[in-house]
Amino acid sequence: MSATGLYTADEIYRLLPALHRIRDIEEGEPLRELLEVVAEQVNAIAESLEQFYDDQFIETCADWVAPYIGDLIGYRALHGVVPRVASPRAEVANTIRYRRRKGTASMLEQLARDVTGWPARAVEFFELLATTQFMNHARPHAAATASMRDAGALELAGGFCAGAFDGLAHTAEMRGIASRGGRYNIRNVGVFLWRVDALRVPRAPLVPADGSGRRFRFDPLGVDRRLFGAPRTEEEITHIAEPFDVPLPLTTRWLGAHKPELYGAGGSLELELETAGGVSAIAAADVHVCSLADDPAAPGSWAHEPQPGDTFAIVDPLLGRVAFGDPAAAGETRLATYHYGAALAIGGGGYDRRASLERMAQVVSASGGAALDPALATVAAGGAVEIEDSRHYAAPATITVTPPAAGAADKRTALRAANRQRPLLQRGDETRLALAPNTTLVLDGLLLAGAPLVVEEAADSELRTLVLRNCTLVPGLTRDADGAPGTLGAASLLVLHPFTKVTLEHCISGPIVAVASAEVTATDSVIDACGEHEIAFCGRAPVAGGLRTVAAPADRLTGDGLSPGGHLTLGACTVVGKVHATQVDVSNSILLASLQTPGPDLWPAPVWAQRRQIGCVRFSYVPPGSRTPRRFECVGNDAAERPQHTSLRSGDPGYAQLRRSTADAVRTGADDESEMGATHELHQPQRETNLRLRLDEYLRYGLEAGFFYAT
Repeated sequence: MSATGLYTADEIYRLLPALHRIRDIEEGEPLRELLEVVAEQVNAIAESLEQFYDDQFIETCADWVAPYIGDLIGYRALHGVVPRVASPRAEVANTIRYRRRKGTASMLEQLARDVTGWPARAVEFFELLATTQFMNHARPHAAATASMRDAGALELAGGFCAGAFDGLAHTAEMRGIASRGGRYNIRNVGVFLWRVDALRVPRAPLVPADGSGRRFRFDPLGVDRRLFGAPRTEEEITHIAEPFDVPLPLTTRWLGAHKPELYGAGGSLELELETAGGVSAIAAADVHVCSLADDPAAPGSWAHEPQPGDTFAIVDPLLGRVAFGDPAAAGETRLATYHYGAALAIGGGGYDRRASLERMAQVVSASGGAALDPALATVAAGGAVEIEDSRHYAAPATITVTPPAAGAADKRTALRAANRQRPLLQRGDETRLALAPNTTLVLDGLLLAGAPLVVEEAADSELRTLVLRNCTLVPGLTRDADGAPGTLGAASLLVLHPFTKVTLEHCISGPIVAVASAEVTATDSVIDACGEHEIAFCGRAPVAGGLRTVAAPADRLTGDGLSPGGHLTLGACTVVGKVHATQVDVSNSILLASLQTPGPDLWPAPVWAQRRQIGCVRFSYVPPGSRTPRRFECVGNDAAERPQHTSLRSGDPGYAQLRRSTADAVRTGADDESEMGATHELHQPQRETNLRLRLDEYLRYGLEAGFFYAT
């Protein structure tokens, strides 16, 4: 037997008597050929016997055996939408251990995290009931009245993460916790879940709020945006979750009280100074926390900002602002590492994108905010330019892609961000994509602002391909400090060559203009016109002053001559704005659109397909009055079915997230009973079903459980 535990034909052949081997050689070795066939069958039996032994243990058994072992202990299978339960192996292995801890709060919390994939906190509401206490068994932690001196406890109770960390006593509620959302009663146990993740942005330049050089914002677009705390990583839950264990929306008091735990290298927040000599951290003692809201008594100033000459900085986590005493010295850059909240892992962001990064033979690195044009010139015929940090870059005026040389290893050209980086590319005018015939350009992991991308016209009829993956084409091109779009109705992407194929994967984009023969396919993405009556997708209209302007404002239309866009295919997308396309194919999507009111609207329908005899719209929300191809299992005619979103403002933590109050026809209306829209791939209904099944199985007798979304 060989070192691998398998038999070889030579080993079996050597076991034969020498006489037979000599005669076999004289006959041309037919016996050796027979033994090769025998060895294959012997090895198959040996492997089967070894696997049969392995199949007796959940740690080593084959995947198909795991449900059968689980059946022996009464294990019930779940929807495999979360990596931890995609294979039941781990759950079957932990079933006995879970049952030994049945009904304990820490065990329920571990269970909720395992089956949903979200951070969780279990709360025994009977511990928070305001009751008359027995003096022989006083419970000081359950005081019936709140202390007005404990600002931290009051902040946690006041709507902070939906009351998940509320430690104050409450009067009893008679509503059922599972059916009607009641909380404080003897038999109630609540599980709070955090759907919004805290994504890290490492060493990004602070954005000046004005010309003083002293006031800055964390957000790369200069928006007031709340900071989040990074959760601690725990493989096994042995205690009830604390605020440090969840992606926490930071408040001024909480960050100030826990600055040693949250500020610094490896923490949720850190400020640094970059000079010619390197990068140095600003010490925690030199960072204060308080409100930097606009000062009504001094327009243009912030409240509590440091005075000139002060050596400390002030951070406001609620608004995402930071102020310094003096402007930065010459050659000095102020950097910040921080976390922001996001419900969806789409667009340019600090989430894990390793699976989407293509392997390239030639990869040119870029960093430090240097010009990208020289690096792009070296990979114009194939290869990738990878941005290794989260700095700010000037977007190239033109990205040129030329045909690869014969036999070249790279057939595509890519401009991408390194994994978990969030670089910003911005420009004042347009970025032209000059694609040669039969070439492909991939943009991956970028935050693009200030100007649209334009695929230029050409005289030929050859195919060009543009792939946008994990990118944000900022809706409205820019954002003001309040988060409102800078240019309402401005296109983020213009496809002017009729033989262009555009693919958007996990992207956020503003309006798209595509000529009639172009093809645009979007999956797991958001196309946002920043208003339901604005235009999200259309063709090139014959307007004066050029072709590269979305025909959204009414004064740019020429009669009813608005042209339809090309072939639009949507899969699990959320579209905010009107759509006019030559042909549409829609699946598992939400289209929020309405005609302009009051006033005349030249569109006959909010979603308008020019060719309705082909294409299909299935398992989607379509607004009333739309002109589409045949529909299958769609909703939208009933006002009660309208989707309810946490937020439709790009950049908000709950952007494009469906509320639980949304009708089940939308929340479970996809073809796999998941949500319609960009949140489809989260499979939230399946996660909720998994949790209900497990809570019913592991609760102590007499208790009732419900779950709440903290974010």
